[in-house]
Amino acid sequence: MFTVLGSVICESPEHWRKTAKDDLKAALNSKLNMNKAENVILFIGDGMGISTLTAARIYKGQLRGKTGEESFLNFEKFPSIALSKSKKCANHISRSQALVGIFVTKDTVQFFGETENTYTVDRQTPDSAGTATAIMSGVKTNSRVVGLDESAKMKDCMSMEGAKIESILDWSHAEGKSTGLVTTARLTHATPAAAYAHTPYRYWEGQQELINSSPVGNCTDVAYQLIRENSFVNVLFGGGRRYFQTVNQLDPETQESNEKYGRFDMDLIKEWQDDKIRHKKNHAYVWNKLQFENIRPDRTDYVLGLFEPNHMQYEHDRNSGADGEPSLAEMTTKAIQILKKNKKGFFLMVEGGRIDHAHHKSVAKSALEETLAFEEAVQAAIDGTEEKDTLIVVTADHSHVFNIAGYPKRGNNILGIVDPETANLVDEKPFTTLLYGNGRGYDHGNRANLTTEITAQDGYVQVSAAPTTKESHGGEDVGIYARGPMSHLLHGVHEQNYIAHVMAFASCVGDNKDHCRQRDSTGAASPTSTPSHFLLNLFLSVVFMFRCF
Repeated sequence: MFTVLGSVICESPEHWRKTAKDDLKAALNSKLNMNKAENVILFIGDGMGISTLTAARIYKGQLRGKTGEESFLNFEKFPSIALSKSKKCANHISRSQALVGIFVTKDTVQFFGETENTYTVDRQTPDSAGTATAIMSGVKTNSRVVGLDESAKMKDCMSMEGAKIESILDWSHAEGKSTGLVTTARLTHATPAAAYAHTPYRYWEGQQELINSSPVGNCTDVAYQLIRENSFVNVLFGGGRRYFQTVNQLDPETQESNEKYGRFDMDLIKEWQDDKIRHKKNHAYVWNKLQFENIRPDRTDYVLGLFEPNHMQYEHDRNSGADGEPSLAEMTTKAIQILKKNKKGFFLMVEGGRIDHAHHKSVAKSALEETLAFEEAVQAAIDGTEEKDTLIVVTADHSHVFNIAGYPKRGNNILGIVDPETANLVDEKPFTTLLYGNGRGYDHGNRANLTTEITAQDGYVQVSAAPTTKESHGGEDVGIYARGPMSHLLHGVHEQNYIAHVMAFASCVGDNKDHCRQRDSTGAASPTSTPSHFLLNLFLSVVFMFRCF
């Protein structure tokens, strides 16, 4: 269908006509899935903006020996696609703290404060706490607060009264469904916490962080809330072991002290185990890959997996051996195998949490690798469920100030430099295709003579336009990709909180369930809720509306 002439890719006109006609045929033959969603799987790529998806799909293709631009991520082929409207500040760093071409590892970067943004009630560009709350609770709120409406004030425990809001995790549990949370970040981090916790400050993940803030009023930390107030959650996979252990315990993997983050009151892991023993529940606590692999889904109803003291490892650093940790895809598969035993269905949230962290470090290669690992997790869900009864929604909480720049030739290494002859250079020094609007890679005008051999290496820090301690979120819209029952309700441009209402409507949970009574015992739509009936009602509504003028 195409030929390569020198460095130029030449697809024939017939190629473009055929691909367009194939897409058109698929669109014309598409049918609405009006079934009840017995299962809902929500995938959140933290920080996975549109530019990240574009760069990741090119990177994916190039890893397979192709030019890359023609590639797709698996969820980009889902039948329903929409945009979500999702809209803080950075500290300056000294000239000696950021140089173009510097390299970092997972152990050499610290995060300072917040530099995030995407449209919450109080911010034009949001953080993950406010956005995740909107996605899972259906209510937009303020940045840095979790599971509370906009009446709550940051770090003010007194303001929590009357501000707590439930999430689709709660709604699903109330209907007898199984529930699960999977993340490569800490289980207490903002995105997973939004499913179960209520706190006026997202960083009160552990007891010591709460105590050190000396809050006014009665607050509990996020880890405590997960174990003591949400014991019904069946599957918990992620990092953040340090917030569940006591100050006197050594970490089982690192054998390091937990004095800085440990608890003074109780061992929450033991509390979780004792609760399951007390209620005679089949359960397992695991912290490494071998233990994870030994979990028998048919014999396990509850599992707590804490695979790192902090966040889980980046995919390219991950130890996949017996003493290492599972991938996001492996955790997703195991979670589905456990949850799908419930005949009433399940809700599962899966977060690719380290896409965001790699962007904050301005290490584009890591962000793209994390996105492809996230895609593998989506594939695991596709393979482990059926489209007829499982709604899969893939989205992001916010974007990043991450850009694809210049006029590189087709097939140019996405991690490389822009072709000098097409870059409109002033100083004859090249720049990379991938750049950041702010971040650690600010070069103070000292532009280096870069090569692709340098910029494609692990840990390379992309150049940024403004110096900040870490790169910030971006405020543009993010994508929503869906398949399964009622996925067609995700179309056009929506407020971010709309996603929760679609998931609840499709799975008959929450407070909008009147339509569920019209379904028959098989879960299929009744004759009064067929597409033709819907269109008839829509037509009559329009006619009535015009008669009113």
